[in-house]
Amino acid sequence: MAVCDYTYNEDKMQVKINCLGCLYGSSIEDYPRCMARVIDIILEVKKVTSIVLAKTREYEYDYSQVKLLTEVAGVIEYALREKLLSYAAIAPGECRRCYPEWSSRLQYIVLDLMRKDPIGAYVELVRCTREMKTKIKNAKSRMCYNCYYNYKKNVLDVLREKLGDTKLIRAVKPHLAGYHIGERSLYRDVFMPSIRPNFMLTRYMIAPPEGGKSIDRYKVGDTQIEIFKLPETAQYFYHVLPPEFRLSEEKYAVMDAARRYMATHRPKTAEFVRSKRLREVFYNIGRDMIRDVTEQMGVSLTTRDLEQLANILTRYTAGFGVLEILLADERIQDVYINSPIEKQPILIYHQDWEECKTNLIPTIEDAEAWATRLRIQSGRPLDEANPVLDTDLAVPGGKARFAVITRTLSPYGLGFAIRRHRERPWTLPLFIKNGMINPLAAGLLSFLIDGTVSMIVAGGRSAGKTSVLGALMLEILPKTRIVSIEDTLELPIDQLRELHYNVERLKSRSVITRVETEMPADEALRAALRLGDSALIIGEVRSMEAKALWEAMRIGALSNVVAGTIHGESAYGVYDRVVNDLGVPPTSFKATDIIPICKMLRSADGLHRFRRVTEITEVRKEWEKDPMKERGFVNLMEYSSKADGLKPTDTFVNGESEVLNRIASHVKEWSGNWDVVWGNINLRGKIKEMMVKLSEQLKKPELIEAGWVVRSNAKYHLIAESMRKETGAIDPERVYEEWLKWFKAAVRKS
Repeated sequence: MAVCDYTYNEDKMQVKINCLGCLYGSSIEDYPRCMARVIDIILEVKKVTSIVLAKTREYEYDYSQVKLLTEVAGVIEYALREKLLSYAAIAPGECRRCYPEWSSRLQYIVLDLMRKDPIGAYVELVRCTREMKTKIKNAKSRMCYNCYYNYKKNVLDVLREKLGDTKLIRAVKPHLAGYHIGERSLYRDVFMPSIRPNFMLTRYMIAPPEGGKSIDRYKVGDTQIEIFKLPETAQYFYHVLPPEFRLSEEKYAVMDAARRYMATHRPKTAEFVRSKRLREVFYNIGRDMIRDVTEQMGVSLTTRDLEQLANILTRYTAGFGVLEILLADERIQDVYINSPIEKQPILIYHQDWEECKTNLIPTIEDAEAWATRLRIQSGRPLDEANPVLDTDLAVPGGKARFAVITRTLSPYGLGFAIRRHRERPWTLPLFIKNGMINPLAAGLLSFLIDGTVSMIVAGGRSAGKTSVLGALMLEILPKTRIVSIEDTLELPIDQLRELHYNVERLKSRSVITRVETEMPADEALRAALRLGDSALIIGEVRSMEAKALWEAMRIGALSNVVAGTIHGESAYGVYDRVVNDLGVPPTSFKATDIIPICKMLRSADGLHRFRRVTEITEVRKEWEKDPMKERGFVNLMEYSSKADGLKPTDTFVNGESEVLNRIASHVKEWSGNWDVVWGNINLRGKIKEMMVKLSEQLKKPELIEAGWVVRSNAKYHLIAESMRKETGAIDPERVYEEWLKWFKAAVRKS
């Protein structure tokens, strides 16, 4: 395609103009010739809702911006249709003396200036009108007066009013004082295209939102992120500027050439696309290709430049493009791409600023590429017969759960909901730091896990159930074998293995996607029970596996920790779901010992949300039909909104918990001595609280991450064991002092 040639997509009513090789640039706001070419095409095509100027980057102008130029084109078309440039219009009388001058100037305004600089054309029409008023006032003959008057009224006034009534001129009228023809500053305030490099599919808005106030700014790697508060809305704006959005034109040209080569040499086999070495292979090929292209183009790149471009190219060939940029930000918890694609930007949920719009606008091509890659890498279908795909994938910078919908479930086609998992597991000290629990609750949960209870963490969607379950797994000593069962792989099993845990992970069939080659959850659970004495962790209790799980718990088939998650807003809500919805007999449900409840709470203004554990409830056994009426649920800790934290109940403080007393009865030093049990729970909480304090004081956030938590737990147990052997008793104060001495020394050595 030659320079300035265009293609027209009739379905999208989109014009794409080839600017590659153009000497004058490729943006309407900066270059008069580009604006003139766009207006010419609008006059020719008529129905246009978006304009794309394609060079090394594509500048796309949406309907609202194209409409500004469509109105200007309409004025030009009107002038030609009504023959305002003719003899009859310009000089209607017998005298033609002024016609050449007026005609030449008017043709310049309408046929040249109005296409290149419509603001300048309006200013020039205002000047012409002013000059004509003076001529009318000073006319020396009736014939001249009539000629001047008719020209002003029938031509200049009509064009000035028509052009002045366009949205473009109305928008800039307050700023026309001192305007010089040829200036482009006002156009830059009006025209703000979304931009994408040729090697990307996603468009992005480079300019900050109009009227937005910057309230936060930080970097993730070499990506710049800025948060804006928008006027008259409670939603914030997440403006991301990764390195690929700010390369030089020279580097864009290199990237585009390398991408075109890579596109023709992309592996086709699904086996290779699923390979873990895919990114590595593409990175190496891309780096070599970029090196070759730069040599051919005579471009000089540093080693760092070469690595940066290779990483970017890999992201958009073997990876998930801009999704990887978002998922690399640890503060992002959810990413939403709603159908219909291209009609709205990507939305996120930010840990600090909650719901945010972004400056990223995906395309249909983006969505289809992501869906294809997810199908191949997960091995699961996504089509009209199977309109839901649910899978977990690791991407650079993080791990995420992808839920994808398409027709027939979604009438507008593909849509995505992505839950970003923390790259490292959550820990109880981390929850103390962010207010999810307090030290006493952390000590209690740690004590319960050591006491090999059966625990179901409940809550609504996004309440933090799985995160709490992952943190509780770190309270299990690494020597204990763990078997986990999940339909979507969300638990931090890989990280536990890195910490030398003995873990066997099982994958069951999703009740949503129903992949026939995978084993149903209840059968997977029965298989897990045959894998030997292990702590059993259930990712989420959803359906038929519930009966098998509670039956196993009831008959004592499990002698270690059993923990899982389930949807439920209260202990009774869990009972109602398990017994009435999932068909577990009430007698089997009694095998549940503890139900922590997680909730997403809201602030009084309704604009902010925060996660909290709101109850830690024990399930008692002496009830027949209704645990609520027969006091089968007893809270050990309850959330106080005034204190914004959990408070112990009298049952807990006074040692009246049946579960805690049962645990104590199996330990010689604790049996019948509540004060010792209470001291042990508080000791555990005190240790975790000190980890948080030292982490903040020393500015070492890693001290409350999984590695240190596991080391700390092991050291606590070793100190307690040594003291018990030495003195026959465990003194909480001495244990704490020895632990603190060890911890500080270990931190100094790290």
